[in-house]
Amino acid sequence: MEWIVAVAQFVVNELLSVPAYMVGLITAAGLIALRRSVGQIIGGGIKAVLGFLLIGAGAAIVVAALDPLGVMIQGAAGAQGVVPTNEAIVAIAQERFGAQVAWIMIAGFVLSLLLARFTPLHYVFLTGHHTLFMATLLTMVLATTELPTLAKVALGAVLLAVVMVALPALAQPWTRRVGGDGKIAIGHFGTLGYIAAGVTGQVVGRTSRSTEDMKLPEGLRFLRDSMVATALSMVLVYVAVALLYWARLGTAAALEMFPPPEGVEPTVGHFVMQSVMQGLQFGIGVAVILYGVRTILGELVPAFQGIAERIVPGAVPALDAPIVFPFAQNAVLVGFISSFVGGLATLAVMAVWLNPVLGLALILPGLVPHFFTGGAAGVYGNATGGRRGAVLGAFVNGVIITLLPAFLLGVLGTFGNANTTFGDADFGWFGMAVGYGFRGGDVVGVVVSLAVAAVLLVGAIVVQKRLVDTGWDPGARRTAATAGEGRPPRRGA
Repeated sequence: MEWIVAVAQFVVNELLSVPAYMVGLITAAGLIALRRSVGQIIGGGIKAVLGFLLIGAGAAIVVAALDPLGVMIQGAAGAQGVVPTNEAIVAIAQERFGAQVAWIMIAGFVLSLLLARFTPLHYVFLTGHHTLFMATLLTMVLATTELPTLAKVALGAVLLAVVMVALPALAQPWTRRVGGDGKIAIGHFGTLGYIAAGVTGQVVGRTSRSTEDMKLPEGLRFLRDSMVATALSMVLVYVAVALLYWARLGTAAALEMFPPPEGVEPTVGHFVMQSVMQGLQFGIGVAVILYGVRTILGELVPAFQGIAERIVPGAVPALDAPIVFPFAQNAVLVGFISSFVGGLATLAVMAVWLNPVLGLALILPGLVPHFFTGGAAGVYGNATGGRRGAVLGAFVNGVIITLLPAFLLGVLGTFGNANTTFGDADFGWFGMAVGYGFRGGDVVGVVVSLAVAAVLLVGAIVVQKRLVDTGWDPGARRTAATAGEGRPPRRGA
């Protein structure tokens, strides 16, 4: 029995939880189904792997640049609380429930392929690390029950499979409005925030110009380059926060933030210039992410023709959040900043009211989830509501990913006392729906969980048939309004 567990853990930890390998294998499978040559299969698979590795490399650069900024914000604001970090809470849970997570992930992935094959929801969820995160969340929630281990695995696998095919379908009308012509879907558990941003854009920005149409003075035309604009904006943010950190905590604390090379005297000038460098590094990370996205799309989308024809007819790849970044690059930065502001505003409300009244933990805005989910929310909001949609839609996302993690802590059992939790929107609402259902007992919890899954699945099928298959465009009113003003509609506008 131990060797079976070891094999399952190897498949999860070394293959299925590594998006690059997972996408490379699926790309190769699609090319095999298309009966391409051995060279084309190997080359396409490797290029898809490299594309995802580029995304990971860019994300690592972004995370490394944001970490010290988060420390300085906490120091400058004097705030303390829970910082939502998916990787941290998953690492903690793996020590106790690694085998159960492995089985839920494997069984859930297989069931999701069956659902994609035999229901109208032909979405294949390819974001392996988010699949691992959701499997871990379900394991942690079900660990608070008295169900037998086999029942926990079976229920967790069903719930995981449903969200893997249902959530991409629910977001697909807005994803198609963003770009990709329906050939890709969003496979990231921040879906609630993206739909909320798209709906917000529909409400507030029918005539608002796109973030990509910003008119800049001649002397600022260099800002039309998204990499330059992103880097410069982050340099300004970084330096401003660094100066506030220095003013509040003093020179000694500031010099400890970025220690100089050995033998070099620490100075305030070094502290400030390192802040500038971190902002530039952020710009580099975003540029690498965008290039990786373009690389993988060039290989994966054609390869999916094979999967569509042979394995899952009409298959649509559901991919990570950065897949939408190239469609509105200015909106990514606008969304990140606006989402972060939404998180700060919600934190203030929680500190003044929700914490004293309800005893909720203070959720500090994590810059990484706000960048990735906020950036994507900005793209969705821009697609349906231009600049106003990008700003307000991402702000709504920031509110969501600050409130939901606080309520989620209540269903994580002993893990609720950890100083970290899951950060993205769908972990919050789905974990709460399952976890609070078990407050009425195990039988009630199972019934409630399966009912939630059934409603989600049926709702997704209805959306697929009535909105996606009929070509409903959530930004149709915006397109008509911009056309009426003599402005040509733009993709992502």
